[in-house]
Amino acid sequence: MSEHQYFKFTNSVVLAPMIAVLMIWTVFWLELRFQVNLNQFGVIPRNFVGLRGIIFSPFIHGSVEHLYNNTIPLAILLAALFYFYRKIAFRVLFWGILLSGLFTWAIGRPSYHIGASGVIYVLVSFTFFKGIFSKYYRLVALSLIVVFIYGSLLWYIFPIKDDISWEGHLAGFVTGLLLAILIKAKLPSTKKYDWESEDYNEEEDEFLQQFDKDGNFIERKTDEVELDDASVKITYHYKSNGDDVNS
Repeated sequence: MSEHQYFKFTNSVVLAPMIAVLMIWTVFWLELRFQVNLNQFGVIPRNFVGLRGIIFSPFIHGSVEHLYNNTIPLAILLAALFYFYRKIAFRVLFWGILLSGLFTWAIGRPSYHIGASGVIYVLVSFTFFKGIFSKYYRLVALSLIVVFIYGSLLWYIFPIKDDISWEGHLAGFVTGLLLAILIKAKLPSTKKYDWESEDYNEEEDEFLQQFDKDGNFIERKTDEVELDDASVKITYHYKSNGDDVNS
């Protein structure tokens, strides 16, 4: 698969982030519109009923600030996932939501764990580690960009604030790492130059033959082709006194 076929813009690059953002904002609007609190649908650790939060919790947010802080990273990271890992994007999302929710349910404090931040940590972790593991230059560059923009999120996998679900962040981070290891992605074939082949011979390289052993340019003389005058026939036309004459 060539780079052009692998890194291909599709409608999912725009639709996936748009749908995700629309859904979390719609749920928050419904809470305000009907004056209801959906926090009870979040993950409740080690509670059988709390397992439903694995599916519902990413769509529930406690405040406008909480919602806003998750909106932009979620949109950017989903767009990157569907552009750079189009073939496995849905698998990453499915298993990311499921496993991060289960880990949160297993290790979390007895409280309601809500918000899309767990999914965001899955995407950050997966994008970073998958790019590093692939060793493909464009995916490694994406990993470095993710670290540059979202590297500060690493602090929030530790219990530094009581009102933040660091357990959900840690679960998402670990899940992203596991998915980067377990889910295989077929990478595009890289262009190889002649000097990268195993049977490459420097002495036969026409470009290198233009330089001496010290790296100085050597002007190569082209072979002169001698023409046999007898084998050359010239035909010309001219006008004389208004008549065409051929010789």
